Amino acid sequence: MSILIRPAIAADLPLIAALIRELAAYEQLSHEVRFDQATLGQYLFGVRPMAEVLIAEAAGEACGFALFFHNFSTFEGRPGIYLEDLFVRAPARGLGLGLALLAQLARLATARGCARLEWAVLDWNAPSIAFYQKLGARAQDEWTGMRLSGAELRLLAAL
Repeated sequence: MSILIRPAIAADLPLIAALIRELAAYEQLSHEVRFDQATLGQYLFGVRPMAEVLIAEAAGEACGFALFFHNFSTFEGRPGIYLEDLFVRAPARGLGLGLALLAQLARLATARGCARLEWAVLDWNAPSIAFYQKLGARAQDEWTGMRLSGAELRLLAAL
């Protein structure tokens, strides 16, 4: 089976939106999906893109994606890549698409001079955790993720 990992283009926006919704359903978080497709398109393909997407194809059919962006390590003094989402549709799991997406991200990170590739995984997702550990990824258990959004974000912004 031929696998192709390619950068997304603006014409992929409906596909990306569908894959995001499928990911949310898999993670039991469909109730949290609020994006507007046109706005998403501006942030992915507009004048100042904020994130990038790779599309995974198997036998010519789009079966998965990785959405990522650059972060920065002050200690390393170099950028990194943060993988926000990686998803492969159920019928295509086990074909090597997840590995192919991560390998392409690793190639991009090294080509761009990045110090690291980072991501988060839900603690209940044991198959993914085991897969990542087999690749040599290490859990960052000493860090606690924090988030401000909605009203709390607006309150802080108003200070």
